[in-house]
Amino acid sequence: MPAATEVSVPDLGDFADVPVIEIHVAPGDVVSAEDPLITLESDKATMDIPSPAAGTIGELRVKVGDLVSRGSPILLLDTGGTDVEPPQLEDQQEPPEETTPAAVVPVGPAAEGGPPVTAVEAGPPADFDGVHAGPGVRRLARELGLDLTTLAGTGPKGRITKDDVIASVRGPAAAPAVVATGSGIPEVPAQDFSKFGPVEIRPLSRIQRLSGPVLHRSWLNVPHVTHNDEADITDLDAYRRELDTAARAQGYRVTLLAFLMKASVSALREFPKFNSSLTPEKDALIYKSYYHLGVAVDTPEGLVVPVIRDVDRKGIRDLSQELGAVSAKARDGKLDLADLQGACFTISSLGGIGGTSFTPIVNAPEVAILGVVRARTAPVWDGTAFVPRLMLPISLSYDHRVIDGALAARFARYLCQLLEDIRALLL
Repeated sequence: MPAATEVSVPDLGDFADVPVIEIHVAPGDVVSAEDPLITLESDKATMDIPSPAAGTIGELRVKVGDLVSRGSPILLLDTGGTDVEPPQLEDQQEPPEETTPAAVVPVGPAAEGGPPVTAVEAGPPADFDGVHAGPGVRRLARELGLDLTTLAGTGPKGRITKDDVIASVRGPAAAPAVVATGSGIPEVPAQDFSKFGPVEIRPLSRIQRLSGPVLHRSWLNVPHVTHNDEADITDLDAYRRELDTAARAQGYRVTLLAFLMKASVSALREFPKFNSSLTPEKDALIYKSYYHLGVAVDTPEGLVVPVIRDVDRKGIRDLSQELGAVSAKARDGKLDLADLQGACFTISSLGGIGGTSFTPIVNAPEVAILGVVRARTAPVWDGTAFVPRLMLPISLSYDHRVIDGALAARFARYLCQLLEDIRALLL
């Protein structure tokens, strides 16, 4: 096998034509296995392509701005004849391991009138989890004692560059101007909160940094309306408890969420507009003939929405077991991109926490999302007397460009009726 080995882009999942936003090596550089070579950025994640082996960098086959896909050549690597395995893609969308944040202390102003430069107290080197910056920039920041979470990036999609770090050390006068782009909505003015008392800076988790712009984009682009209703789930909950008792002996639980998923599929079939998406031109609807449901899962690093596929083909027991497995995978930070793609409708349940109602944000390009909170026992008039019934509040947010209020009310009422009569779910 020749000493010079061509290193190519590994499998990116469903992504193609992903831009190269940073190159970390140059011809002649000596690298170790797993050292980052280049950084790619898709709509959902930033990905470092690591070196598959130790060696010396030869010819570069890409430059910043190039679009690459699986198999695209990156560079030549002289490994001295050592066999090279294909590089493993580092999916940076997975949440980082939980670490104790280091305290930040002021070490003096960057320049007159500018924010103070901060340094990290003695402890493990900062890795700036969740910061939108490459390994080289992180390394430079650690060497200079800078906190990257305090810097605004001027690179693509707000990425922090080496120039941003250097400009921060030189002071505001040398910092490059940031031109306002996008929708033109003014930013909230920055404040120096340390003037009012002690502060501590803790970076957002990687999940929060990735999901935040997506939620913001949906909120700005989708005209949201939320319709509230409630379902009498007294009989359903009694049946669920019977199933759950048997399931515990087999190592899983049966929760209300499995029933909500089955009821949602029936409602999507009855009202197919809820199982559609707008075309990019916004002049037609794409109706989907599959039923993949997103389920919001609370994890230590933030909210993630794994997708349960083909819900229409699975029973309550199958869904309960799959929900348990997927939730554990999400909490352990082991979801990959494929686990988060393809949903046509999402359910966000806060039933284990509480509340009376809320406004879930539509997960565009979906057109609706169902939110549920904790069921409560309430007196309900049965025609002759008030009787205690277990009532489940639901909140249905929808894209008003696709769904009007009357259709949303019919969908919510149909869904509630399914939950109120468990026999309808078995048809």
